[in-house]
Amino acid sequence: MPWFTVRVPASSANLGPGFDALGLALGVYLTCRFRESERLAICVSGRDAQRISTGEDNLIWQTAVAVAESHRLCMPPIELQIANDIPIGKGMGSSAAALTVGVVIADQLLNLKWKLLRVLDEAARLEGHPDNVAACILGSIVASAIDSGGVARAVRLDLPQRFGVGIVVPDFELPTATSRGVLPSQYSKEDAVFNVQRSALLVAALATGATWAFPAALEDRFHQPYRVPLVPGLEEILKLRAPGLLGCALSGAGPSILVFFERGYESVCDLVRQIFRLHGRESEILVTHIAEHGVELTEED
Repeated sequence: MPWFTVRVPASSANLGPGFDALGLALGVYLTCRFRESERLAICVSGRDAQRISTGEDNLIWQTAVAVAESHRLCMPPIELQIANDIPIGKGMGSSAAALTVGVVIADQLLNLKWKLLRVLDEAARLEGHPDNVAACILGSIVASAIDSGGVARAVRLDLPQRFGVGIVVPDFELPTATSRGVLPSQYSKEDAVFNVQRSALLVAALATGATWAFPAALEDRFHQPYRVPLVPGLEEILKLRAPGLLGCALSGAGPSILVFFERGYESVCDLVRQIFRLHGRESEILVTHIAEHGVELTEED
């Protein structure tokens, strides 16, 4: 059986005010080689390798099986080689990347012949919201939604060259269930209008390169204020101001921090690291970039 390689970028969701709607792809990757086999065989290498199952409960395999079952097909056993660079449990879309790989594997080996937007729709259905998987699949910055018919819709933007991003990853995890559990079940009209305005401003600023719209464009009342108690130093981080720093936002459900800056000011990421340290937490700065390409599948010769 021929080998295939699929590569999927990490992702950061929300971007401040764009809760469950905005996401961007980061140049940190989950890379998997796979082929049809007589029995399931999974091996793992890379970051947090010990956290990734090599059994039938592996998320990539479970996703492929779920896709097959939803279409009344039988997923054949595979040989799967996982090379992971995405921190797990840190708000960088590790589960969305695994889901995307699982859908792509099912599409390829079941000969479904889906186009990218169909892959996106399937991954969003399994994930429950489209922001991370849309960035994984389309790359760059993506605005996404589930329409009234339950279909995922997404539009990709290219980030102007004057913008840079960094990720500061602290030395603790924040389970998504815990982070979502602190959010209210409803919001005031005032807070809803506040976030709609900032989300619109952020998308326009990212599309046009309007750096003067920051840091107001990253302000949020939907999730970050409620998550402050879960992330030591988050309140101070969100208030950071410095030359070249456009602003900071919690990456997904956290605890990693997404830093927007003007090119040439990469050093502002260290300000976030210093605040974590003041609160007794170490962190690392991931040197990354916006991944212009989303999921990529190649067949080996």
